[in-house]
Amino acid sequence: MEDQNNVAIRKLTRKNRRLESLLKKYKQNYHLQHALIQLSEQASTVAELTLLYPAIHSILEQHLPSKSFYVVLQNQFTQALELSYFVDEKDGISVPLHESHHFDQGVTGYVFDTKKVLYLTKKQMQQMIVEEKFKALGSPAEHWVGVPIFRDSNIIGVMVSQSYQAEQAYSEHQIELLEVMSLYLATAIERVKKRELLESEVKIRTRALMQSNDALNKEIEQRKRALERQQILFKISELATQFSDIDDVYKQVHKIIRSITFANNLYIALHDKSSNWLSFPYCVDEVTEYRPRPFAKGYSELVITTERSQLIDTKRAGVLIDGGVVKRPPDYDDLETATSWLGAPLKTAQGVIGLIACQAYNYEYEYNHEDVELISFVSNQIASVLQTHLANQALKASNQELEHRVAEKTKALRQTNLHLQMQIEERKKIEQQLYHDAHHDPLTSLPNRSLFLTQLEKTLQKYQRYPEHNFAVLFIDLDKFKVINDELGHQAGDQFLIWVGKAFSECIREHDLLARLAGDEFVILLDHLTDKQQAEDVAKRLIRVMQQPFCMKGICMQSGASIGITYSNKNYKNTDEIIRDADAAMYYAKNAGRGRYEFYHPLLTASTSTSNKPTERHHLTALPTHFRSTEIVDFGNQSQQIITLEAFGEHPVLGSTSFDILKKFAAAPDEHLDIELDLLTKAQKIAANYQQDVLFACSTIILETSAFHVLKQQLNQMSTRLCLVFDENEVRYASSVQIENLKELAQLGVSIGLNDFAKDRCDLAFLSSIDFKYVLLSSVFSKRVLQQNSYDIQLQGILAITQLKSIQVIAKGPAILNFRSLLEKHGLQLFFGKQQTLKGAFKNDNEVDTPETLTF
Repeated sequence: MEDQNNVAIRKLTRKNRRLESLLKKYKQNYHLQHALIQLSEQASTVAELTLLYPAIHSILEQHLPSKSFYVVLQNQFTQALELSYFVDEKDGISVPLHESHHFDQGVTGYVFDTKKVLYLTKKQMQQMIVEEKFKALGSPAEHWVGVPIFRDSNIIGVMVSQSYQAEQAYSEHQIELLEVMSLYLATAIERVKKRELLESEVKIRTRALMQSNDALNKEIEQRKRALERQQILFKISELATQFSDIDDVYKQVHKIIRSITFANNLYIALHDKSSNWLSFPYCVDEVTEYRPRPFAKGYSELVITTERSQLIDTKRAGVLIDGGVVKRPPDYDDLETATSWLGAPLKTAQGVIGLIACQAYNYEYEYNHEDVELISFVSNQIASVLQTHLANQALKASNQELEHRVAEKTKALRQTNLHLQMQIEERKKIEQQLYHDAHHDPLTSLPNRSLFLTQLEKTLQKYQRYPEHNFAVLFIDLDKFKVINDELGHQAGDQFLIWVGKAFSECIREHDLLARLAGDEFVILLDHLTDKQQAEDVAKRLIRVMQQPFCMKGICMQSGASIGITYSNKNYKNTDEIIRDADAAMYYAKNAGRGRYEFYHPLLTASTSTSNKPTERHHLTALPTHFRSTEIVDFGNQSQQIITLEAFGEHPVLGSTSFDILKKFAAAPDEHLDIELDLLTKAQKIAANYQQDVLFACSTIILETSAFHVLKQQLNQMSTRLCLVFDENEVRYASSVQIENLKELAQLGVSIGLNDFAKDRCDLAFLSSIDFKYVLLSSVFSKRVLQQNSYDIQLQGILAITQLKSIQVIAKGPAILNFRSLLEKHGLQLFFGKQQTLKGAFKNDNEVDTPETLTF
């Protein structure tokens, strides 16, 4: 039992020793960590090395006997060991600095050379001195520890702690603490040195900046003074131009002087050399009232005589009076004497004409040399201005006398001229009214036929000289005007015409000309046009305006406008031809259904001289026909994927003319349908020779019930890649039956397309409701895409829907590389390319004279 207790006691003893060892090691680590944290904090906070070393010493004193402590660092230029910090219980700072190379030859230099930590007792140090490993320097310590300081792998110095007490030895833990501190000391020193260098640079730059700032302030002050003088010069220069009254000039001079110095009391004196008198045209003084007087010996006379500015205080005044330079009049009141007086001469090219003086009483202000300089500068500038105004004043008085004499002599003549002038003005008004009445409509006040033809003649002559300045004439006839006259009366008809004139004026530009020819006929001249679309846009605005009802006496009537348009043409020789063609186009629009516009075409005025030709050649279905093709180019790879066909007829009057134009002049709807089906048959025969898709424009008339069955049979007779393209405007106004037949064509596998899309509006419903294979954008829309951002947004909507429905979009427009390149950036790829005429032609018997291969 006793043995078991002994065993338990031994185990418990070993465990306690182990715990004590761990606790001791923990304390050592804690002390080491605490010391390093303090060192890091000091390195981050102290501003210079002289403060860092005492802080390190204070940290070490907490953990080891280090009342005697010093740090030696190697000078990077001389390579000598120099003392950076020194505290010793016995030796003063003079001891290590007494002789050169003190540390190089001692134990500190030995540690530096060996680059190892060295701990010596007094006895060990004496032994090594005897062995001549180093010299004995300073007071011998009982315990000495030297730790090398490294930066990276290079030694830069030695940190030393020593004790003069035999019982104060250094433990391994304390030496280890010194070693660890030395490892971090180099980094700490480097950080503090960099901070010292940074602060030094900041001080140097701050000093330089302050010097620069002082110089800048001086320069600013000089420029400020120069600016003030310049502003004074500006104000003085204004005196010569802005003020005609000499009294106002004097007041402005006083205002200028007041802005630069004390001038509550100021007077201006002028010297008349012929009479030798002084006059005071301007005086503001709280004590003295100045009146004209003979030239004497006062302050003013001193300035004029010496021709120099004078600064007089009470002391100098006494000297001047005692010396007889200044003499007071017998009745002079000493209470009126100024305590500070400043006067400057008014010098001109003719000499001194007077002076300007300021004074202060009761020591209210003391003038100085700066005031003298300023008032002298101002007086030199003011003198010439005053001289000019004085001369002008004299001249003005002379002129007034002369004007008075002239006015008396011309008074009678004015009466006569006034009566004559009234007669001339009355005649001018009558002439202007006569001219206006001769060239304007008395009802609407619009230009009449005479003025319009005159302006049209000038525009035509300008166009003949500069063909790029296009113009257009719109001939307008009001629909149902007779009904309005009959039902509402002639007075209402007149009011309607006035309303129409104002409404039309708002539809055109300021430089365009609107005129009333007669009755309900109006004409508009548009100049500086770039294309026909601009004239078309104006016509659309006019038609929309006329769709508004006209109301009077509680009755509303619906009118309209039929518009004929003729565009500038090099064949026009006189204005009669232009008016004739515009009138013909207007009648064609009126006969075609009213409330619309039509461009002039030569068929409207075809000469009757061709009446002797066989009449069957005027029948459109009997005209010889040929086709022109246009390749559709993929701008990405320049390959020809699609072509378009356009039919042309050899008209006996017009020559080779597109059937898109000729079909407008078909005699009847039946003839129009025959033309469409005949051209479609011919297009099918040509399309059969090609592997590409062939686009051919058709009218919606072939979708009517009476023709659709024939159309389907005709399409089934020949299998081709022909695509039927319909105009968007016709599809928009097509009947429900025509729309259903169009959809049926797509369901039957016939390729269909939409032509001239987005010319007037961008209706995406067409693209989403009908299965088109191709969409041909209007050239007008293509141009607008490049001009306005809003149209680019519409284009992106078109491309989004067509991509979703696999519809190919083709752009029309000028065959210009830049034009196509710009459109390509907006997302378009297909463009109209080169146009060529097919070899061979269709004759009257509808057979084609075709070579072995059809080429373009």
